[in-house]
Amino acid sequence: MRGRRVLSSEAKIEELRSREPERTLSRAGALSDRIAAMVIQSSALLAILSLILIFIFIGKEALPIFTSDEVRQEANLSKLFMPQPAREGGAAEFTWQPVSELPKYSLLPLFVGTLKVTIIATLIAIPLAVLAALYTAEFAPSWARETVKPAIELLAGIPSVVVGFFCLMVLAGWLQAAFGWTFRLNAVTAGIGLSLAVIPIVYTVCEDAFSSVPQTYRDGSIAMGASSWQTASRVVLPAAMPGVLAACVLGFGRAIGETMIVLMASGNAAVLSLSPTDSIRTFSATIAAELGEVVVGSAHYHVLFFVGAFLFLITFVLNLFGHWWVGRLQKKLQGAS
Repeated sequence: MRGRRVLSSEAKIEELRSREPERTLSRAGALSDRIAAMVIQSSALLAILSLILIFIFIGKEALPIFTSDEVRQEANLSKLFMPQPAREGGAAEFTWQPVSELPKYSLLPLFVGTLKVTIIATLIAIPLAVLAALYTAEFAPSWARETVKPAIELLAGIPSVVVGFFCLMVLAGWLQAAFGWTFRLNAVTAGIGLSLAVIPIVYTVCEDAFSSVPQTYRDGSIAMGASSWQTASRVVLPAAMPGVLAACVLGFGRAIGETMIVLMASGNAAVLSLSPTDSIRTFSATIAAELGEVVVGSAHYHVLFFVGAFLFLITFVLNLFGHWWVGRLQKKLQGAS
């Protein structure tokens, strides 16, 4: 009996010794998980903090428009969105001429130009990207899916300055020769080039949204007698609509903040016109073209920072509205009130 007890105790000791490496590995795994979680959390907080600091810096530089009497005499909030007085008793007009003898800081031509090129780009990019994503996810064979998806996503890796240079040197001449436009560089030319930068973002998000729709939805639709196109358009597309809407919001935000393409292909003329074939100037192009040569501390300097803050606010409100709308669609699809 004593020999059996000795053997059993030795067996327990050996068993405990054999479990010791497993405990060490589990402790090491738990420690690595904690470190990874801390790194991810710190990165997220750092990104949020950086965004807040950027907005604070831009807002601080734009604040003299409201607080400094010297700046307010030349440019204040009421003047930025109102017609600017002309010299020698001429009629007031919406003009952006910050370096003239009588500086004019009307932001309406810049706002209209930004809106025109953004709408043109999204009207071109969103239908193409959504249909391409729907084809890739629902109809394309495997070899086509492996070819089309990388080819479209490769557009995101092309520098925007290359796209702008192509629009400036090639596309603008083609369009002018084909349609006989007066202005070679205009909102349509810039919008087409800008759509090339928007398509990869919208396509990638939409393709992920279509692929995440459960296969049972498709099987049920086909079992009811629907064709593949009817299933894709009436089942898959509505089910993935929150993701499609999020992609459209991201694409619109990408278009409204693009700089190099519109700087090179839009003509950079701050003209208040609703015609898409007229030259335009956008908020981002104005900041990029003028901030490097402006006198620090001048009214022009603070107005440019106000333009940046205004553009930041537009994109923030747009993303907030898109997030709210996506959440509402998700609740509607889930049957919530």
